[in-house]
Amino acid sequence: MRRLRLSRRRAITGAAVLLATGVAIPAGAAAFGPKEQAARAIQGGKAKNVILLIGDGMGDSEITLARNYTVGAAGRLNMDKFPLTGAYTTYAVDKNGKPDYVTDSAASGSGWATGHKTVNGRISKTPDTDKALPTILELAQKGGYATGSVTTAELTDATPAVLASHVTDRSCQGPADMAKCAADTIAKGGPGSIAEQSVNHKVDVLLGGGKQRFDQKITEGPYKGMTVAEQARKLGYEIVTDKPGLQGVKGGKPVLGLFAPGNVPVEWTGKPAAVGGTDPQRCTTGNPQRPAGTPALDEQATKAIQLLEDKQKSKRGQDRDKGFFLQIEGASIDKQDHAADPCGQIGETAAFDRAVKVARDYAAKHPDTLVVTTADHGHSSQMVPLEANPPGLSSTLVTDEGGRLKVNYSTNTPGQSQEHTGTEVRIAAQGPQAYRVLGVTNQTDLFTTIRKALQLR
Repeated sequence: MRRLRLSRRRAITGAAVLLATGVAIPAGAAAFGPKEQAARAIQGGKAKNVILLIGDGMGDSEITLARNYTVGAAGRLNMDKFPLTGAYTTYAVDKNGKPDYVTDSAASGSGWATGHKTVNGRISKTPDTDKALPTILELAQKGGYATGSVTTAELTDATPAVLASHVTDRSCQGPADMAKCAADTIAKGGPGSIAEQSVNHKVDVLLGGGKQRFDQKITEGPYKGMTVAEQARKLGYEIVTDKPGLQGVKGGKPVLGLFAPGNVPVEWTGKPAAVGGTDPQRCTTGNPQRPAGTPALDEQATKAIQLLEDKQKSKRGQDRDKGFFLQIEGASIDKQDHAADPCGQIGETAAFDRAVKVARDYAAKHPDTLVVTTADHGHSSQMVPLEANPPGLSSTLVTDEGGRLKVNYSTNTPGQSQEHTGTEVRIAAQGPQAYRVLGVTNQTDLFTTIRKALQLR
């Protein structure tokens, strides 16, 4: 027995040493227990593919709330099953580089997209001089990788925007929305709105909402008089607007999926939190405002991976051996948190978790894939005792395991949008370079993790 304990201790110690050095551990080198399983997941080396999953506003409280409601307090979501888990800090900066402790999605997304902190509201540009910063998607394109972005928000919203656009303010989503971005207009020699830049970048797969932005007319430049959607077609995009259209895409062309005029409608509904609380409620796992032809996030993720794979297989030469970079965002976890709507929020977390499963299932068959799941910032929902009487908004839910759970939203005055929080958030990973997420890191370190994994210059 003593010899067995000693052997186990040596295995764990060896794993810790390899963790510190980032040395790859051969499959089968550790055979027992969670420590050894984690050791097997510690890899350096190169990734062929990277799948980055962003739960917008998905702090630990949002994850725990969804876990408790859907699989029980002792259950585990797909995002809980990654072998390596850490935390990262999310603060933004002011124009002088000093910390702004509570970030928005523009500054936080710009952090992992470019490796640099910036001011709230800005998209992949410097905080002081307002100059464009190269993004991880742009570097991946330059390196010969296929690229994609999937979201349940508008494709021009902050988190997808940080990958393939550079604007002074996140509100500059379409040609008619440029009031805060005068220097970015085509008339001033700039790159145009987020929508125009996204298709100009020729990102291989763009799937989400925001059709209203792409229906706006371009007022300057070579595509003047066209809508952004017409510009996209001119650039070779195939445009789809529903699930059958997406399923029918054969590949060979870049794909623009526009599945809602604005944000994609949420999957679940229920009573929003209220002053004094709500009667105990079960969430409705449906939404009459969500059109039947709307593809779920996991369905979009599955198709995006297929299209990106097909794109690379069609290549010749050295780029044929390269894979893809794909970002997948569950955007309305955040939006329902702002609205103090626990059922909408949990449903969107559950939908995001199914997309996590798609990514992990793919990586199980393609172990040269780095999969990372994280959030851009924390948010407002908190679980409190049933006997608590919060001063703000609250709701009591009846969970799938029959328990009662009280959710509180008190980051702003009732009637106002609830606020982000400045807490660190979870980051978890598997695959090449996954060990880099361990410990407490900075949001900007994620840029380096992906760059190292794909060996981008």
